Amino acid sequence: MRMRHSFLALAVLLAGVCASAQETPVWKTQCGTPTGQPKFPLYSYQELPPFVQADPAEWKGVKGLQVSWADKNVRYAKTSVPLSKGVKNLTLKGWRGERVCAQAVIWTGRAVSGLSYALSDLKDAKGHVIPASACETGFLRYVMTDEYGGGCNVHVHTQLDSALLADVVDPYLKSMDMVPMQTQPVWFTLWIPQSAPAGTYKGAVSVCEGGKTVGKLALTVQVEDHVLPAPKDWTFHLDLWQSPFAVARYHQVPLWSPEHFAAMRPLMERLANAGQKVITTAITHWPWNSQTEDPFESMVTWVKKYDGTWTYHYDVFDAWVEFMMSCGITEQINCYSMVPWRLSFRYLDQATDSYQEIHCAPGEPAYEELWLPMLKDFAAHLKAKGWFEKTTIAMDERPMEAMRNTIAVIRKADPGFKLSLAGNYYPEIDADIYDYCVTYRQEFPAEAVARRRAEGKISTMYLCCGPEHPNTFVFSPLEEAGQVGLDMAAFGMDGYLRWAVISWPLEPLLDSRFRTWPGGDTYMLYPGNRTSMRFERFVEGIQEYEKLKILGK
Repeated sequence: MRMRHSFLALAVLLAGVCASAQETPVWKTQCGTPTGQPKFPLYSYQELPPFVQADPAEWKGVKGLQVSWADKNVRYAKTSVPLSKGVKNLTLKGWRGERVCAQAVIWTGRAVSGLSYALSDLKDAKGHVIPASACETGFLRYVMTDEYGGGCNVHVHTQLDSALLADVVDPYLKSMDMVPMQTQPVWFTLWIPQSAPAGTYKGAVSVCEGGKTVGKLALTVQVEDHVLPAPKDWTFHLDLWQSPFAVARYHQVPLWSPEHFAAMRPLMERLANAGQKVITTAITHWPWNSQTEDPFESMVTWVKKYDGTWTYHYDVFDAWVEFMMSCGITEQINCYSMVPWRLSFRYLDQATDSYQEIHCAPGEPAYEELWLPMLKDFAAHLKAKGWFEKTTIAMDERPMEAMRNTIAVIRKADPGFKLSLAGNYYPEIDADIYDYCVTYRQEFPAEAVARRRAEGKISTMYLCCGPEHPNTFVFSPLEEAGQVGLDMAAFGMDGYLRWAVISWPLEPLLDSRFRTWPGGDTYMLYPGNRTSMRFERFVEGIQEYEKLKILGK
């Protein structure tokens, strides 16, 4: 799928291009690649130029513009001939209420101006209609990525294979030009209305050049007589961690301003429509240190008063939770973390009118002295808001002894608190964890999962920068994104967690690479509420999980 090309060579090439145009901005991506445009583009942008040139010998037999349906699990190279011949008819099958995906490719041996396409309404023999508006579609855009390399380690991009791969579904690009010997894919996600009667619906995609139709693709959708519930009613426990801080930085708006919430709403509603159940909150400063481009700030302000007592301000926490619930994510609130990576806790000190830090660890007297008043106050606040039963005190990848000491403090503060842990499975603390998530690498004992389910507890698995397969990196095989839901069904799990869905690197629309993780590890959705090939395939896998549950399999 990818060819060996050095990042250094690309950087030199792009630097030369930028140097030749005096007015071209010199903004760079995470890995130092010049973008050739202002930072943080939103609705319109230019992809990084391909550094793999088309081979005229490969394109010799291509006359004019070609149109075809294609494999939704393939990322077609921009400079290669995608298919030997076209496929003009495609049939998709789905339940009422299900989303089904398709990909088309357009390739040309000549220059093309004003390329566009349009999907018609789909109609059955009785006149029932699935409107074209039920389909989310867009030209696929190419983003720079790398390879697995060291996985969960520093990525030295001059030593890794970097390539432009298709991933971004761009609904804002309505028409485009193509150079000779270029391939351009198009993505379709059709959400079959629950109200659509079962039957066979037919429509077409018209491909136009300068407003004139130059190709057509027939589309048939067989709607089966089963109903997939609305995403809010799915049983799959989906926990994709959100990062409001990345959205504020990319949109260049003040944190927690009306503009910030407006920018986040379409993204969070998209998550809700994927069945997201959990609101990610931070109740301490930098719970994961600075593992992302935009570290998580505390949504609770801790204040040490002049007399040494504590008070806590929940304005941001409340605003964030209420906003997320208004987007349709209402089931659970996970609060990170009583055991942050640095074991450092920031607070506002009234005596010095400055931020200070306390360094202490679970099991130390200072730790209990710090957390007991906070947890008691927090519990009272959550109960007043009606959120206590939805809330978990959440930790991730912490040693068992630290967890045992932390649990003791939580139980002392309020025995009713629920706990969440993503990390290794420890039988010794299983009974204390309401929402327990283990890595794909670790077996979750089947008897423990069954017992926990009978107790009303949640058992899930997670992927991060490991393992290499399966995963949802930009360069991962797309089948693997769809495999996640099926794997959770096969393993008997209640759902899935991923540590990041919008923790964007510096320029996510252009370059998915990051300083420490494989390309795309930190996000699956793009700025401007753009979805991705891998996210759409991921949702298809969750739907398969739900269908298996409904069918009793």
